[in-house]
Amino acid sequence: MESAGIITFTSLFQQILVGLSRTTILFIVASGLSLVLGVLRIPNIFHGSLYMIGAFMAYTLTVSLGNTTMGFWIALILAPFIVAAVGLVVERGVLRLLYDREHLMLLLFTFSISLIFSDMVKLIWGAKFRSLSPPLFFQGSVPVFGISFPKYNLFLLILGPLFALGLWFLTNKTKIGKISRAASVDMEMVGAMGINVNLVFAFVFVIGCFMAGLGGALIAPMQNIIQGMDHNIIIEAFLIVIIGGLGNIWGALMGALIFGLTSSIGALVWPQFSIVLPYIAVVIVLIFRPKGILKSVW
Repeated sequence: MESAGIITFTSLFQQILVGLSRTTILFIVASGLSLVLGVLRIPNIFHGSLYMIGAFMAYTLTVSLGNTTMGFWIALILAPFIVAAVGLVVERGVLRLLYDREHLMLLLFTFSISLIFSDMVKLIWGAKFRSLSPPLFFQGSVPVFGISFPKYNLFLLILGPLFALGLWFLTNKTKIGKISRAASVDMEMVGAMGINVNLVFAFVFVIGCFMAGLGGALIAPMQNIIQGMDHNIIIEAFLIVIIGGLGNIWGALMGALIFGLTSSIGALVWPQFSIVLPYIAVVIVLIFRPKGILKSVW
């Protein structure tokens, strides 16, 4: 907001770009949660904890590799795979035994895992916050329609649509994606065709965990990495999934856009209430579209 109290087109456009870059993080995390919810029917509360672990792992790997551009890329690749491996251990070790239990039990179980992960993060990395600067390649700004915009935010703007297309292709055009969708509708029929449904569920869960870890790795250079950063993201991710439509990739993208833009523009237009504006937008959407912006595809 300008000193004279007037919002200029330049400042508004800049906030829109910032909101769109944050939308990428929200979409990646929420789409992973949407996959798990849609196929396995599991309200995975520790999805946010995996996001937090991804951020801490990206920090540790980047610093260990000298905080170089190459180190950042290696960390961006390895951190989500490490998080996915952690998710696989939990899924194969315990979660697969609870698929037929009531949703309340699954909710309590995933909440318990989130508490365990929170303590693990505190034991490994301590209670102090960590900060990670963008690598040299992403430092500085570039002009975007005459506006100076951070390079790293621009990278996220480009990554978001590419990730959405890749995820849509995986779920709609590949064999494993089609099998996953079929298993979410009629697990018994898919099993009768000789397909190992448990392995399909494991694959989907690992993909969802990978997305949570990727979101955490991507957010690491943008904000402080602290214990408890999982709380806000899991609330936002659940709301994005709800307003977007269960299992709908494009719905998750639209939900993330609503959250990212209302938060960013609200900080400019009405900074005192910028925190609550995204939630007000969610309420408005659910009043007119109680089943979500787009229909559920699972």
